[in-house]
Amino acid sequence: MDQRKITINPVSRVEGHGKVTIHLDDQGQVADARFHVVQFRGFEAFCRHRPYEEMPIITQRICGICPVSHQLASAKACDAILGQEIPQTARLLRELLHMGQYIQSHALHFFYLASPDLLLGWDSDPAKRNVVGVMAAFPEAAAKGIRLRKFGQEIIKTLAGKKIHPAYAMPGGVSDSLAERDRDRLLTGFKEAYETARLALGLLTGWLNKNLDEVKVYANFESNYAGLVDKNGYLNLYDGQFRLVDAQRRKLDEFSPTNYLDFIGEHVEPWSYLKFPFYKPAGFPDGFYRVGPLGRLNAATGITTPQAAAELRTFRELADTGLTGSSLMYHYARLVELIYALERAEELLRDERICHDDIRITANPSRREGVGVVEAPRGTLIHHYWVDRNGAIEKANLIVATGHNNVAMNRAVEAVAKHYIRDGVVKEGMLNRVEGAIRCYDPCLSCSTHALGQMDLIVQVITHSGELWHELRR
Repeated sequence: MDQRKITINPVSRVEGHGKVTIHLDDQGQVADARFHVVQFRGFEAFCRHRPYEEMPIITQRICGICPVSHQLASAKACDAILGQEIPQTARLLRELLHMGQYIQSHALHFFYLASPDLLLGWDSDPAKRNVVGVMAAFPEAAAKGIRLRKFGQEIIKTLAGKKIHPAYAMPGGVSDSLAERDRDRLLTGFKEAYETARLALGLLTGWLNKNLDEVKVYANFESNYAGLVDKNGYLNLYDGQFRLVDAQRRKLDEFSPTNYLDFIGEHVEPWSYLKFPFYKPAGFPDGFYRVGPLGRLNAATGITTPQAAAELRTFRELADTGLTGSSLMYHYARLVELIYALERAEELLRDERICHDDIRITANPSRREGVGVVEAPRGTLIHHYWVDRNGAIEKANLIVATGHNNVAMNRAVEAVAKHYIRDGVVKEGMLNRVEGAIRCYDPCLSCSTHALGQMDLIVQVITHSGELWHELRR
């Protein structure tokens, strides 16, 4: 049988390095497609024997896009090892830092990574299908998007001293308080930030409504969904219970994330360094679930802030037309969360406790293990540390959003490949749609595997006998 293999290596416009392989049968139809994470995971090993208090600084180096998320999850795990509640002001400041991370990350994804496909077209010239091309075609929107990301980064810098890899959250609290003049200055940035978020939402919903036929078939499949919720079941990005719901948003389970090992298992495949988490009671692969913006909005009962709550209702009206499981709905969910992050950041800045000086407790370790969980922009992030009696790390386990979504991303790649690649016809725009299925999930491959890679993009179609049949390069 003349079986052909298409390789996309690496996938473009994602953080980190992975590849896609697509196998065609002798009729030129897609027989199989897989998303491979080809980097090597190392942090869990080389963190051993380090003092636990160093972990928030060490683990944030996993990624330059979401270092705040790792620092917060790590600090929460260290708090658990201390066995002490941190001061309320410290908690508010950590959450504000978290919202700054969400604002910059969600703005980055829409304007830099997703909008080139949506605004310029899947089949547009690859040389122009990037943020520079968006700036040329939509200069006002692109400029506002850049400033929105900068606003999120400014929140981080104001609290922590720098935008990337800040030293702020630490065991027992945070390193510095917020000055009133800095609080007042940050509050002046929300007017434009809301306007830009709504501009992005308008661009995205306009595209969705014009392309509903594609949205309905684009990696639209049933799954479970998961995310953190507060005591009332509402979206909570910093703390809460881990809730799982089924494809119809009916609750399957809800538990303290500190008990995650009782409910979440990790499956291993020989063709990827990235593990495949699953819900243990359902087994693998039936117990797979999706996290991140789509997972969180489907898992949550509602949202506490008014503007985002209204947008969630509109989101669900569209989703309930048969689009709940469409991977393209991730982009919509991400922008609903962007509005929530802005509202929540403003709420925190207007809280009278935010500028108090009670920001840290000091204590010696009182427990031999600790679990810290936050909702990173890409999904649920778990840090779990075991320490010896002196507080040195004996073992560390990290489960990141990209891992939780591993099964879903593979299903998305296969679904899109089978829909668009027919009769052996392979065009660049088709392959871009396959890559786009991964971009919906905004994976952070460095977070999942922590290594370097090669950024050339070469697509090769090779016959079963090993001969090069066709090649595309970027």
